[in-house]
Amino acid sequence: MCEGILTGLIESDEPGDYRYSRKGEILRCPWHGWEFDVRTGRSFCDPSKISVRNYPVEVAEGGSVVNGSYIAETIPVTIEEHYVVVKF
Repeated sequence: MCEGILTGLIESDEPGDYRYSRKGEILRCPWHGWEFDVRTGRSFCDPSKISVRNYPVEVAEGGSVVNGSYIAETIPVTIEEHYVVVKF
């Protein structure tokens, strides 16, 4: 699902009457085209049988996220002609 497209929902009460809602709240599977509600993980295709796991997320200030004993692993990388060379 990480390659899916975040989109919205097209709704209609009658033929010829369409409206776009819930912008950025619908995730479309890049392989099947099935659509899922990002808030609940439920499918619009078959909600009783198909769903994806959802996880709690939050928006936080950068300073509060980096406090801790995190260590970033780095690997030397160079570019030679048209190749990226990773040196272990």
